[in-house]
Amino acid sequence: MRDYVIMTDSCCDLSAEEVAESGVVVIPLTFTMEGVNRRDTPDHADMSLEAYYKKIREGVLSTTSAVSVGDFVDAMRPIVESGKDILCINFSSALSTTYQSAVIAAEELKFENPEGKIVVIDSLAASRGQGMLVWYAAKKKKEGMNIDDLADWVREMAPHQDHWFTVADLNHLRRGGRLNATSAVVGTVLSIKPVMHCDAEGKLTPVSKARGMKQALTELVNKMDELGTRPLEDQTVFICHADAPESVEYVKGLLKERFGVTDVRAGYIGPVIGSHTGAGTLGLFFFGKER
Repeated sequence: MRDYVIMTDSCCDLSAEEVAESGVVVIPLTFTMEGVNRRDTPDHADMSLEAYYKKIREGVLSTTSAVSVGDFVDAMRPIVESGKDILCINFSSALSTTYQSAVIAAEELKFENPEGKIVVIDSLAASRGQGMLVWYAAKKKKEGMNIDDLADWVREMAPHQDHWFTVADLNHLRRGGRLNATSAVVGTVLSIKPVMHCDAEGKLTPVSKARGMKQALTELVNKMDELGTRPLEDQTVFICHADAPESVEYVKGLLKERFGVTDVRAGYIGPVIGSHTGAGTLGLFFFGKER
């Protein structure tokens, strides 16, 4: 059986430490701020997260670019030529063209290396929801699962992985076309926070509204109570946040108090997804009966 490498893109929002621990290859998307193009790498070498979110809070805008076909080809070719296969788990195709770029790159490399295998999977996930799937996949690879069985496992689990988000800054939803200007103004004045999730197609969808951030965060935890796979205390739960450590601690406290959940892996939302969510966003990820 040929050895294989797990590959993903930087929208997984795994930290540099988690990437090293998992042994995965991360291909960076790019973001542009103040006219400068930067790579969204796990170590955030081009711009620290502290500097990034400081600028976001100051009103500086950031735009993003997907991974190109050429970037994937350049990353995949030496791996395949070394005799290894690739399992590539990508950001939701409903939110980015990165998955399509990986598919095209894999098809191109099949002609060059017909004996090599490149399996590309649409995670239908975002941020550390994608990262959670990659993290579990890396764990199962270390346990000895082969590439075909692991690909089947990822496809099977993706529809049962719940993604629940709330955002602090409604203006970022307005800029992204997910909220009209009037609703953004009224919602800001009344401290209304949307409760959103990634649906079965990987699209970010508003579900309900809450008054204030603590109520919104509580609603995310309520969704785990409603949908989560039992026993909840045995789950490894992932959290993403856009420079919101107090919200992280609040949610962690609720998870421990209500369900006995203690294995919580929290991490920052990187600059690419942060460009669309703004500062203060928090997401909760767990396995459930359905999305």
